[in-house]
Amino acid sequence: MKIKKVTIAGGGVLGAQIAYVTAFHGFDVTIWGRSEGSIERVKPRIDYLHEIFTKELIACPSYIGQENPNYPRSFFNNKSEITEEKIEELKKVNEKVYTEMKYTTDLKEAFDDADLVIEAIAEVVDEKKAFYEKIAPYLKDEAILVTNSSTLLPSTFREYTGREDKFLSLHFANNIWRQNLAEVMKQDKTSDEAFQTVIEFAKEIGMYPAVIKKEQAGYILNSILVPLINAGLMLYGDDVAEPEDIDMDWKIGTGSPKGPFEIIDIVGITTVLNITKRNPQANDPNTPIGKAVKKLEERAAKGLKGIETGEGFYKYK
Repeated sequence: MKIKKVTIAGGGVLGAQIAYVTAFHGFDVTIWGRSEGSIERVKPRIDYLHEIFTKELIACPSYIGQENPNYPRSFFNNKSEITEEKIEELKKVNEKVYTEMKYTTDLKEAFDDADLVIEAIAEVVDEKKAFYEKIAPYLKDEAILVTNSSTLLPSTFREYTGREDKFLSLHFANNIWRQNLAEVMKQDKTSDEAFQTVIEFAKEIGMYPAVIKKEQAGYILNSILVPLINAGLMLYGDDVAEPEDIDMDWKIGTGSPKGPFEIIDIVGITTVLNITKRNPQANDPNTPIGKAVKKLEERAAKGLKGIETGEGFYKYK
């Protein structure tokens, strides 16, 4: 099946990015939100992405002819494509995406004719199950459904989808126009056809498809990333060191560009809390991770949720 129409369910930080990049690559995209409030919250994210893409495209001519340009890799298949003509073409695409992005709260409008649905709602098991059951009657038989869950296994949800053979995971990193990673993971009832179709779709939107041959909690990226964040949180929760020193220690010692708390600001405290709270020790206020959860909740209550709110562990405005 050739994918043409794509619906993104959920317009959070990643949902908005997935929608924008998918539309940027020529797909017919609709963002579904559960309420008008949800739709109003996603629109500023689309405004922000339009601004980011505009700035990226303005900078692109400086990459022409460079041996190892640090360019937005989802924009071009390779560095040889970075030409003045292509950049001008993409500037027009960027304006078209921004002005023509579609939003809806209507289930039939969102899902009835979708070839691919990308679920990017909160990392909460019961909410995802309820969502799949709600949309199942609207999906056409050949539609493929994927979850962008960062840690949960697709087999947890397949029986609620009404299409076990066409359900799998498609997990994106963050800042996907540059960190153009899409992890494609099947569950044991996913058909080879659906698996290959999603791999090809990932390529078509400028992603590197990391193919995961069997279910792995945390996929590849978060199997490595979550333990790093947890280690930083435990040091923070137990008052061993402040976030800035933990980050600097990690960056200087390893050469990594970001420390765990800078990553938390990018991902957003809400998502980190949803993931961390599944750790049984996180519910014990006497453990280092339990103490860290309390600190995160206090920061979230103050609106210090990360880059999106302008301040998390660091200020961005």
